[in-house]
Amino acid sequence: MPTDALLDRFLTGLAPLDPVAVWAHGSLAGGDYQEGRSDLDMIAVLDHPVTARTVWRVALLHARLRGEPLADRLHCTYLTPETAADAGRRHLTWAHEKLFKRPVTPVTRTELHTFGRVLRGAPPADVLPPVPDGELTAFVVRDQRDFWRREVDRAANWTQDVWVDLGLLTFARATVTLREGRLVTKREALDVLPGLGAPGEVVEDIRRRRYDDPAPPAEGWTVRRARLTRDYLGPAIDALVADS
Repeated sequence: MPTDALLDRFLTGLAPLDPVAVWAHGSLAGGDYQEGRSDLDMIAVLDHPVTARTVWRVALLHARLRGEPLADRLHCTYLTPETAADAGRRHLTWAHEKLFKRPVTPVTRTELHTFGRVLRGAPPADVLPPVPDGELTAFVVRDQRDFWRREVDRAANWTQDVWVDLGLLTFARATVTLREGRLVTKREALDVLPGLGAPGEVVEDIRRRRYDDPAPPAEGWTVRRARLTRDYLGPAIDALVADS
């Protein structure tokens, strides 16, 4: 499979950096991976500080993978044992075919402890401290209130598949986390959405595009879908945050 071939090449290219561990999280670890549609979300723990030379070597590694199928979906954040415990720290990351820095969120940390897939080396529990009580729910509320609610008001985003999919699925996952204290996959979130009052046409649109072979959208559908999604998601986020 292209996924296995890419992971083999990635791990081989990563070996000279002497990783303490390499883990998968997200769909690949949670059992909801859809080849060609899901991202390949990785964490690599290096045994030395991230210097300018490390940045160059990481950039070179990913540049060499660019011609591989699915390489544009491979995302990896690079930690060290000394920096892994700092939940607010921004770490070197390759994603969306570029290098930048971002934190490893409480959601990702919880995923790693709950169902992280070990590809090389030590398990997450040996390197990452557990997520403290309340930190996961506080993060989820902030994410819905400070990011997603603001983005709902930016109409241009919502004619794009990725915004519709992530907006609704992230909301459903956040709702389950806040109500039940657990994480769910995107497939489980899709099943939850009808019970949360999400527009059925939009939920089925996401399901077809993620799990089936969808037909091209009917004329005007993307505009109508954007309106349905925004009309639902804004008040739904407001209510979720108010109740949390």
